[in-house]
Amino acid sequence: MHPNEELLHRFYQAFQRRDHAAMAACYHPEATFEDPVFRLRGAEIGAMWRMLIERGKDMTMTYNHVQADDQLGRAVWDAHYTFSQTKRRVHNHVPARFTFRDGKILTHHDEFNFWRWSRQALGPIGWLLGWTPFLPKKVRATARQGLDAFMAQRGISA
Repeated sequence: MHPNEELLHRFYQAFQRRDHAAMAACYHPEATFEDPVFRLRGAEIGAMWRMLIERGKDMTMTYNHVQADDQLGRAVWDAHYTFSQTKRRVHNHVPARFTFRDGKILTHHDEFNFWRWSRQALGPIGWLLGWTPFLPKKVRATARQGLDAFMAQRGISA
């Protein structure tokens, strides 16, 4: 198995154990993360995983299709959890792409269907507005504010 493939297995196994510190240790100091909600750099990435794990008390996660070589990696993961703001159940299916540097994750890009997610997490509002530019923009702003507050409360600097 390629070392970068082993790295991705370590990352997702830490996720399954809800070990945000082990997840953060898989990232390069100059790492970037992007998904439909977050655009993060460096220490913000580990803080996001910590926040999601601490808030997602009932979250379960599975992963598969891990592949990696010297430069590129990919995987698919599925999370089941209760969205804390609405108490609605969510199943998020997430294809992920990676690049690597110095045996760590340098770039991590998660993709998921925002409209599908918003219908589950937000109910009727997600159904009506999840496909428009308005709702993703609002969710991104709210998530950013939440992460900033989470980091400030725990003394985590970006």
